[in-house]
Amino acid sequence: MDNKLLKIAAVVSGISGVVILVSVILPIISYQSISNQKYPTLLNPIVQGTSKATLEEVDYTKASNWFADSDDASFSISSVSHYVISISKLGIKKATVTIGGEDLSGSLVQYPGTALPGKNGNAVVFGHSILPQFYDPEDYLSIFSTLPTLDDGDEIQVDYDGVVYKYIVEKMLEVLPTDIEVLEQDKSDSFLTLVTCVPPGHPLKPKRLIVRARIAPLEQTNANISN
Repeated sequence: MDNKLLKIAAVVSGISGVVILVSVILPIISYQSISNQKYPTLLNPIVQGTSKATLEEVDYTKASNWFADSDDASFSISSVSHYVISISKLGIKKATVTIGGEDLSGSLVQYPGTALPGKNGNAVVFGHSILPQFYDPEDYLSIFSTLPTLDDGDEIQVDYDGVVYKYIVEKMLEVLPTDIEVLEQDKSDSFLTLVTCVPPGHPLKPKRLIVRARIAPLEQTNANISN
């Protein structure tokens, strides 16, 4: 009788293991399949060389580890401390963006030296992601897990220094960690770039998803708020 129970327990344990394994691997494979069709080809790397740590040692809750040659010191705390972002499609409401610092477990983080919201240039914001089935818009470790579900034309609202700005998604693409040109400044307009590691939940986090948005005309933003 005991042997029979042991066999049943072993079978149940084996099935449970398979289910857990599939639940981890399937979202990654599914994302990869969709991304191959949805996003443009990866940019060519412009920085050569090895990363500052091996893949097993990298701490991706620190924003300075996300792109090649980032300087830890440049992520020091700014005198202007934070603003908030809302993305209604993803259920994100007034998520804090820290200007300076690099702890992605406690907030979103604006990349140092990038433009402030509403100003000409490119405000670049990093957010952490995990397996999408564990998505929680109020948990900063999972807040950008569903970022890949955004589409061109979706809206992002930014509340900065008492002013509300609306940005419209106009482009999404994947890049390598060495493709740092996505951090460059374009002074022709006010842009917002959201960045997370993809595929969400992948242990090695091999790529970066770039969501590029452009500011909407002020009258369009005001009309949207009044409604």
